[in-house]
Amino acid sequence: MLKTLVAALLVTLSTWAASVGAMAAGAATNTEPLRFAVGPFQPTPGDTRKAYEPFFKHIADRLGRPYELTVTTDWAGIAVALGAGTVDAAWMGPWGYVLANNQGAAQAVATVTYDGKPTYHAIIVGRPDLTIQKWPDDAKGLSISFADVGSTSGWLVPTHWFKARGIDPKAFFKYREGASHPANQIAVANGQVDLATDYDRNMRAMLDKGLIKPDQVKVVWTSDPLPNDALAVRKGLDPATVAAIRDAATSITEDQAKTLLPPHYTGWVPADHASYKVIEDAGIAVGKLKPAS
Repeated sequence: MLKTLVAALLVTLSTWAASVGAMAAGAATNTEPLRFAVGPFQPTPGDTRKAYEPFFKHIADRLGRPYELTVTTDWAGIAVALGAGTVDAAWMGPWGYVLANNQGAAQAVATVTYDGKPTYHAIIVGRPDLTIQKWPDDAKGLSISFADVGSTSGWLVPTHWFKARGIDPKAFFKYREGASHPANQIAVANGQVDLATDYDRNMRAMLDKGLIKPDQVKVVWTSDPLPNDALAVRKGLDPATVAAIRDAATSITEDQAKTLLPPHYTGWVPADHASYKVIEDAGIAVGKLKPAS
């Protein structure tokens, strides 16, 4: 009888110890900072941090966790960081997300809305004095600045559009690439380049801030609708944290968005990898991704 009681007591103590250990481990995990990252959406890293950090702070506060925020200087870099697992979650352009998914199985959990819509457009802007009646024929030989190869609207989508029509933009234009979106707009506005790639949200933001004037640039080409930026999480992030991040983002109301998100962003809607299929298909078409076997 005594042996039975001792054995039962040992089992109880063992179970209690395991429970305490699990609780301690959970508490330790909850004290670790969430590692966030955001791409170069603004003219400078400082501008980007100021505009986007309230959102990440809100997410961390909702999860009861401290956080760290990295602002990357190029779009490809954020895809590498998320794919490598050096950040837990990132606000990134669609192509950057698809690259991170391809390289490291990152997963989209939400798509941001802008003026209530989960889509936007790639654009090409030009100097207002250019006479372009037939696009792109009348632009042949002009100078053009593409963004870096990790940009959806600044590189992937226009590259895909041209190549689908049998045009190599590097031969068709006086071509350069690698600039940020704000730098592209400013280069056109200052007459440093004839044409440049961008996206409609960025152009509107720069006009609103007075960084460019309406009479300094004009849109000469617009893409079909594209899925907006993704909130993506790294492979291996525990499901409970993933769900909490998704819920914290998608529960942001339009009123909250006015203080938590940059101007015109109105919230987030749930998303998954299939939401970005059009971007993945473009990546395959230009030879940057391999088709699924």
